[in-house]
Amino acid sequence: MIAGLPSEKLDSIAWPAVRAGEAVSALAVAAGLPVRRVLLPTPPADVESSADRLALWIERASVHLGLDAEPVGAFYPDLAALVRGAPPALVALGAGRILAVCAVDRTTARVIAPDGVIHRVPLVDLWDHLVAGIPDANDAEVENILTRARVPGRRRARARESLRRTRLSGEWVEGWWMLRPSPSATLGEQVKHARLVRRLIAIIAAHALVCALGLGAWWLIGRGALGGRLDRGWLLAWALLLVTQLVLQVLVNRAEALLAVDGGALLKQRLLAGALALSPEHVRKRGAGQLLGAVFESEAIEALALSGGFTSAVSVVELVAAAVVLACGSSARWEVTLLVLWLLFAGVLLLRYWRARRDWTDERLEMTHALVEKMVGHRTRLAQERSSSRHSSEDEAVARSLAASERMDRQAVMASALVPQGWLVVGIAALVPAFAASGASSVGVAISVGGVLLAYRALRKLVLGLTSLSGAHIAWRRVRPLLQAIQSCTGTSAHVEVDPRLVLDTAHEVGSAPILDAREVSFSYPRRADPVLRECDLALRSGDRVLLEGASGGGKSTLSALLAGLREPTAGVLLLGGLDLRSLGHAAWRRRVALAPQFHENHVLTGTFAFNLLMGRRWPPRMEDIAEAQEICHELGLGPLLARMPSGIEQMVGETGWQLSQGERSRLFLARALLQNADVLVLDEAFAALDPHTTRAAFSCVLRRARTLLVVAHP
Repeated sequence: MIAGLPSEKLDSIAWPAVRAGEAVSALAVAAGLPVRRVLLPTPPADVESSADRLALWIERASVHLGLDAEPVGAFYPDLAALVRGAPPALVALGAGRILAVCAVDRTTARVIAPDGVIHRVPLVDLWDHLVAGIPDANDAEVENILTRARVPGRRRARARESLRRTRLSGEWVEGWWMLRPSPSATLGEQVKHARLVRRLIAIIAAHALVCALGLGAWWLIGRGALGGRLDRGWLLAWALLLVTQLVLQVLVNRAEALLAVDGGALLKQRLLAGALALSPEHVRKRGAGQLLGAVFESEAIEALALSGGFTSAVSVVELVAAAVVLACGSSARWEVTLLVLWLLFAGVLLLRYWRARRDWTDERLEMTHALVEKMVGHRTRLAQERSSSRHSSEDEAVARSLAASERMDRQAVMASALVPQGWLVVGIAALVPAFAASGASSVGVAISVGGVLLAYRALRKLVLGLTSLSGAHIAWRRVRPLLQAIQSCTGTSAHVEVDPRLVLDTAHEVGSAPILDAREVSFSYPRRADPVLRECDLALRSGDRVLLEGASGGGKSTLSALLAGLREPTAGVLLLGGLDLRSLGHAAWRRRVALAPQFHENHVLTGTFAFNLLMGRRWPPRMEDIAEAQEICHELGLGPLLARMPSGIEQMVGETGWQLSQGERSRLFLARALLQNADVLVLDEAFAALDPHTTRAAFSCVLRRARTLLVVAHP
């Protein structure tokens, strides 16, 4: 049910903060998102009085429902794009009230009220409500300027908005949460939400209409020419059909391009989520070369699958049309049967091409892996390997790759040349009896020739499309572990009733109950019989400062990874706030336990110094985030570094920017961990690269700021 709404009653359709979980559920159902049918628990009592608590409650309730509520914001000049592109979204109105916006068109926004009714709200009213919360947005000086400039009423609104965009260009507007399928949702659910299948079916139907218009145009001109009635009316009808076909083809091409962009964006998002969810063991097992090969193959999927899919779909439509035309010809039975048999023959050739391309891809990626690994260990290779045997394995790999490439090229030539050209020869040859027969109709023979030519064009597209799809399928086999990795990094289980209040409240409880509790925890690496950890017990309570010492190889780093949620115990129980990792979810666990791993497992990414500091926090940051980051940097002794860098905390660092020393990088990693404001901070050899004076200053900063601290170090 959709109802109109006067602008002054906007607050009447807002949801109270205590019903934010219900608002998420109602909004997801209205938007067609895959949502779990579960009973949401009661939110914390103080959710209405704290914006941060409201944001955390919305995110946790969304995880409980199997969704992802992404907090978004924009600078004022980009606010209009956010309003139109964010829905389905929740919007904070202040005073513990939120709007559930399910869609926005040119002039109105559709908002779901707590009673389930969908109201149409004038977009200008929603805009004014958002602008009202921005300081100086409705400054009287703007109206005075417009009045003195004698701006007419019909242009006054546009001029006012232009002045606002200039004055408020640096104002950051937030309080929006975009609802999307969870990263742990299946690829099919995400494709369904993006409506890619529906759009693809519409494109195929449009191609069928284009093909029908083309056949109709040629039917008109052929009938007029063969019937001796090619007058002006027939020619005008023929031209009208051709123009309609041209216009429709342009629209179809545009729809294909948009579908390709949206499909590629979904694939990239899925690959990125999967890459971030890879376990450390998986990364170490595959190596840098194989992961780089997977990145190359992911690009091939987008390029080959989308282009090949469209081409194959068009070829199928044209093949059906060709079969219909052949069925109307003089040798219908023989021609249609021959076309079916020829398609089976083409399938055999394309299968052989797929096998040859698979072998070639395997050889190529193996060469990539070997090359990258040798480049990484180049110095060791020069020192330990004899120069005479240094390239023997490379020569063998090149020879195998060339042989596989030759086989693939041979099969590709046979498929691309023999299938369409061979059909043209066979199809025309099958018409010889009709030509020779004295009673054969010239119209029927002409129709059969047209069907053969149409099938020839369709077979050319079919071979081109299926060869591209073959490459995409082979690439898919390589990147499938990345796409499946996110499934192992799910949030709240669909079968476990988790109270998100535990996630919100236990961080602030101080008592005898441990925050982090390990009971008889054991861990074994894959394909290793002896466990690294055996029946380990550890209890961390709020305010604890624990030093964990041990010899190298004793399992200290493994325990740190277990406590931080990077690995799961193979035996025993590990609880955070009374919940295990699978019940609480990886995101919530890592929000509460921050880890600064060993130096070689931590990285400085190409970006600003501020980004590297705050990457474990919200982004883009607020002014208070930047201020806290600078304060921590000065406490860690990084003040002189910030003073030396021309752009200060906004200086680009990493491979293409300012190069940091090992000690500076170590303190950057410490600051990054502290800025996450986690309940438990785990530092694994975090002070190893620092001199004694800097270590004392850094350790004092950590002791002051960490709520609960576990330091791993050598004796």
